[in-house]
Amino acid sequence: MTRRGSIDALAARLTGLYDAREARSIALAAVAELSGLSPSALLTDPEAELAVEGLEEAAARLAAGEPLQYVVGHTEFYGRRFAVRKGVLIPRPETEELVDAILHGEREARRLLDVGTGSGCIAASLALGMPGTEVFAADISDDALTVAAENFQQLGAAVTLRKADALNGLEEAFPERFDAIVSNPPYVPESDRAAMHPNVRDHEPGLALFVPDDDAIRFYRAIARAGRQMLTPGGRLWFEIYERAAAEIVRMLGAEGYTDTEVREDLFGKPRMVCTRLK
Repeated sequence: MTRRGSIDALAARLTGLYDAREARSIALAAVAELSGLSPSALLTDPEAELAVEGLEEAAARLAAGEPLQYVVGHTEFYGRRFAVRKGVLIPRPETEELVDAILHGEREARRLLDVGTGSGCIAASLALGMPGTEVFAADISDDALTVAAENFQQLGAAVTLRKADALNGLEEAFPERFDAIVSNPPYVPESDRAAMHPNVRDHEPGLALFVPDDDAIRFYRAIARAGRQMLTPGGRLWFEIYERAAAEIVRMLGAEGYTDTEVREDLFGKPRMVCTRLK
């Protein structure tokens, strides 16, 4: 089959799950990854013959709704490649904005904690971008801890990784004091589950995505309360947030003793990040 034919055939199998443009984009990326050729090389000589090992298996997984990142086993985040697989949340571009804000806003931090590290993308990016800062990371998922450890080792990121529950006993797992705590916790209300794209809803870990409708900011509250013991005086919390929960999170932080709370918008103008300081 030709290069064009391989891409067209895979795109056709994905069109029921995605619109035509996204299906073709995924097909091109998958064929490029599996063939070892760049997308530009595939498109420059589309009639060249192409035999791709593993393409049928990958096509079946993609057609079943599995995200491309799980199929190829990695994703790009803040200019680096991170391993990802089932059981670990796939890093999002908006989280890169959170990392960028912290890299510019916490230049003097001596010790920093990432709560709910998942693949380790935040912790590794901060450790590599802030070589003078001691970085720690926590997660409750064994799958996440395994993948994060692999990523830290592969990237040469010096991160102290521990198993801990963000909702209970976080301060006991980390007796150190931190200048900053960052978290991108679960924040999608259960009532939004049905409206999510199947490749996220049915394949990415619900543990890292969903929260009860009647307590949607539970992780933010728990981390803020733990932060009262874990942060140094004037230490800061950085959260990625659900856009519809911004006002509730700000009110909660004020009630928990935080000040100078700032809500920041993402590139699309949606509330996506909160930075606050312990009084």
